Amino acid sequence: MNTRMKAAFACHLAAIAIVIAFSMTYLFRAEFMPYHAVVVGMPWNQVNPAFQALILWLMRAVGAACLAIAVLELFLLFVPFRQGALWARWAIPAGGLLIAAPVLYGMAQLALHTPATPAWIGPAAGALLLVIGLLLSLGRAHKPS
Repeated sequence: MNTRMKAAFACHLAAIAIVIAFSMTYLFRAEFMPYHAVVVGMPWNQVNPAFQALILWLMRAVGAACLAIAVLELFLLFVPFRQGALWARWAIPAGGLLIAAPVLYGMAQLALHTPATPAWIGPAAGALLLVIGLLLSLGRAHKPS
């Protein structure tokens, strides 16, 4: 791999690490996120137990979906991308952006319509890294003259 492809690989790997961190947070939390408390206007211990169960399962579903995408992305990155498959250069950011876009949209809606301040920096950084990785992987490498 040339320097541009190594940089693209690093950008994609960093983005995948962010998705994994996000997924682990949502998979293993015992209660909703602090910004969720702001949205519903009450702390976790005041939420009805039936709604607590629903919220936790929804969070775990999102976490599991993110983890599934991350595992797929890791495979694409370490096998076809490293082998030079052109389609993998597009597939990795496409898959990551498919998960980042709805997460960012949901967070934007919460920020616009509630007093909550969702942690949008991680998903935004991941999306940016995926786009940078795509641009680097598609750019032409300059040959020394």
